Amino acid sequence: MSTPASTTETRHPRADGPWGRLRAWQQEAFDAYAANSPRDYLAVATPGAGKTAFALTIAADLLARRVVERIIVVTPTEHLKRQWADAAARGDVALDPAFAGRGGRTSRDFHGVVVTYAGVAAATLALRVRCERFKTLVILDEIHHAGDALTWGEAVREAFEPATRRICLTGTPFRSDANPIPFVSYVEDSEGVPRSAADYGYGYGRALADGVVRPVLFLAYSGEMRWRTSAGDEVAARLGTPLTKDMAAQAWRTALDPTGEWIQTVLRAADTRLTEVRRHVPDAGGLVIATDQDSARAYAKTLGQIAGERPTIVLSDEPTASKRIGQFAEGDSRWMVAVRMVSEGVDVPRLAVGVYATATQTPLFFQQAVGRFVRARRRGETASLFLPTVPVLLRYAAEMEVLRDHALGRPIRDEDDIFAAENDLLAEAARGESNADLLEKPKFQAIGSEAAFDRLVYDGNEFGGELGEDETEFLGIPGLLEPQQMRELLQRRRSSRDAPTAVPAPTPAGAEAEPEAAAYERLSVLRRELNGLVGAWHHRTGQPHGAVHAELRRVCGGPLAVQASAEQLQARIDMIRAWAVKRTS
Repeated sequence: MSTPASTTETRHPRADGPWGRLRAWQQEAFDAYAANSPRDYLAVATPGAGKTAFALTIAADLLARRVVERIIVVTPTEHLKRQWADAAARGDVALDPAFAGRGGRTSRDFHGVVVTYAGVAAATLALRVRCERFKTLVILDEIHHAGDALTWGEAVREAFEPATRRICLTGTPFRSDANPIPFVSYVEDSEGVPRSAADYGYGYGRALADGVVRPVLFLAYSGEMRWRTSAGDEVAARLGTPLTKDMAAQAWRTALDPTGEWIQTVLRAADTRLTEVRRHVPDAGGLVIATDQDSARAYAKTLGQIAGERPTIVLSDEPTASKRIGQFAEGDSRWMVAVRMVSEGVDVPRLAVGVYATATQTPLFFQQAVGRFVRARRRGETASLFLPTVPVLLRYAAEMEVLRDHALGRPIRDEDDIFAAENDLLAEAARGESNADLLEKPKFQAIGSEAAFDRLVYDGNEFGGELGEDETEFLGIPGLLEPQQMRELLQRRRSSRDAPTAVPAPTPAGAEAEPEAAAYERLSVLRRELNGLVGAWHHRTGQPHGAVHAELRRVCGGPLAVQASAEQLQARIDMIRAWAVKRTS
């Protein structure tokens, strides 16, 4: 291990260091760390911002100055162990990802080891001994996982209490429970609630402005759901409308039923969006996040029929899961379908389109899932995530730019505290959300579902809904747009939609009314009518929507519906009505 003679020398990494040119936030955070030399340091940075390179830059600096002699990196999953080891190797920092921990030994060729949080619990004493024998830097990746179980948190605290330095990293410091996170400082806010205090924060909003992450479009789909309860009652409801907790859960589960029309329509729309993105980003890929293995396999089969290409299926309990993710990341195939395991930490920068086809509703999981799509490779790339119109998901989407802290809950001063009952209820709700896989509810039978584009959420604003945009207008948004260009495009569309409904100014005698608004309104009405007829024809014949649109274009001529004139749209409407009359007769 090469080190300078002095331990007091202050070094700063070169801008073109082994992990690439440091981004502005990385250099800023490094300088703050170097100036204060804290024993514990919490960096909160949005997924895709470059937390790994930041931490390894500090590690290399501390090793070179002999402030520390060894490194221990702790990750949430086995897959990430090798990812960290490979990243460290690029800067000549050798980490052993195969360290078992039982014997507490590894080759002298290594500067340190990489273990999982579960591995810490299994080898607590061995890791503590390493920290006592050597001056050790511990890097705790996604430190919020140390609160997943009390045993994990206790093991992390016990193993690394003697460490010389500890760096805690996370993109999502908040949790649904009130378990304190080891080595994280908590400060009471104005209401007396202890909240995690980050030493450095770099949120999605700032990262978006810096071009470090991609803008994310959230496309929400509603529709009519029908199911039979465990009592045998048949129920129908529209996804996203005010419902009881149980009915909302059952409507959501009905939408995700692999045999239903809702998920098939959404997968078809997502594949259309991916095709548009690949016009500008040829290797762009898509990811469907499923709740369970059976659903994942069914979604993959449907996608294969839609896209004409067999998707990669990743199941967490398969030994080849990490290899499949790596192959997909390095290739240019269209789709990957996975169960949970790619929700955090997996680096597949080419992912640009996603489908949130899981019933998990915690803010932590949602943020981690979105994090798979925000990593930017070049300026202008956009990401799109398709999701059901569920109020809690729409709220998360609208709050993407909020940098959260982990709150431990209001302290109870005595038994008569007026907030005691409220805290009990909140704790119960938190337990419910932490087990928020809605598929664990009592059995029921999905009967049928239909999907309808509801709205697009971007930059905290909603587009669509009551304005009546067709989904084709959003599916065709270019795959390369700067955040400001995206805002301007969507605002222009909103202004155009608002114009026809505004109260018109009086028209002077003899003057003609301006035709633009009326023409635009007529095009919108015709597109909606055409899409409705195509949907009805699909239900009658089983032909895919895209195939029906293609046949209408072949017979009647003209471009895509979003580019067609009123005359061309009307011709297609007349044609499909003629088909219906002929089929009936």
